[in-house]
This record gives sequence, C-alpha cells and structure tokens, in this order.
Amino acid sequence: MKIKYDKKVDAVYIDLAKGTWGLSRMLSDSLVVGATKQRKVLGIEILDASENISAFDPKNTKFTLQSV
Repeated sequence: MKIKYDKKVDAVYIDLAKGTWGLSRMLSDSLVVGATKQRKVLGIEILDASENISAFDPKNTKFTLQSV
C-alpha cells in the first residue's frame, strides 16, 4: 500500500493494489474509489485533502497503521 499527496491539486491517493483503473465511482464530492473492470478495488482518492481530512497537515504528514 502506498499513500501519496499531490500538492498541486491537494489530493491524497491511497494505492491498495497494482492494476489499471477501469472504473471509478465518486462516493461524494471529494471521495473517489478506483477499481479494475472486474471490480477489484485498487485505490482511493481524496480531493481537497487539506479541507476534507481534519487531521491532515501537508507540511507535517505522519501516518499510523493500527491493527484490530
């Protein structure tokens, strides 16, 4: 899994698997899920990240992975 931030468009990309996006579904004005044509989820895109993720600071980015 990779998490990338594009400061030019203020978007966070969460790549969950390798593949070519064949489908994308906009779940809200700022949340897009990408999948293959076979509907295997590949990633999540969060638009306007600095506005839509309250804990997100592009100048001081830290991520914590929690297991349950």
